[in-house]
Amino acid sequence: MWIIPLYLFIVGLFFGSFFNVCAERLSNNESIIKPGSHCENCNHQLSWYELIPVFSYIFQHGRCSNCHIKLSIQYPLTELITGILYMISYLIFGFTYNTLISLVVVSVVIVTFISDSKYMIILDEVLITGEIFLLVLIFLDGGINYLLHSILSGFVLFGIMLLIKLFGDKAFKQESLGWGDVKLSLFAGSVLGIKLGIVYIFLASIIALPYALITTKKNKSNILPFGPFLVLSLLIIFWNSGLFNSLLNILIGGY
Repeated sequence: MWIIPLYLFIVGLFFGSFFNVCAERLSNNESIIKPGSHCENCNHQLSWYELIPVFSYIFQHGRCSNCHIKLSIQYPLTELITGILYMISYLIFGFTYNTLISLVVVSVVIVTFISDSKYMIILDEVLITGEIFLLVLIFLDGGINYLLHSILSGFVLFGIMLLIKLFGDKAFKQESLGWGDVKLSLFAGSVLGIKLGIVYIFLASIIALPYALITTKKNKSNILPFGPFLVLSLLIIFWNSGLFNSLLNILIGGY
């Protein structure tokens, strides 16, 4: 029973390491291929044993083996979280296409969370790659009708988010949402459908509100990344789509 979850956990550790590279390098317009993995401080090329997720960080006491500079905890945390989320995907959906779709969603969530949190960038390369994998899996799972419905839902949610952005820009006389947030909603709509896609926007706003209030008061700045809250909302709703659909039916049926 635990062979597949354990396998996905280990795979997730290695993918988490790769997602760190993608988020950091693509956000800085660097290649994810060259140069190879190295210390950003002394350019020491990492050996194979220094690339083992989580464990290499522990064995090296969180420091570069060459210059001994302290390494960011972001790297092992991302690896560990990705492994856990990959494992949970299987525990929720079992041996189904939804597990594979969940792995795609988790991957987009991880990279987007890092890139937008640190650099306020939602990477087109990640969204396009995620959308392609997603649509292929949706087609294999449900055929052409399911695929067309998913594509339509993505564009509808994209349109809704675009209208929110345009209205917010005009009302606040500054950029209210980034274009990355709008493009991310195309992916989210393809995953969730239209009804849950609208819930995704509201839930992200609710999750973001306390952070926005605290940060704005502390830093006197109203420029905040919305992507991390959008992807958290996406993952929560996708993993609990049955619950949210039931709640929607109750609310809609009550009127």
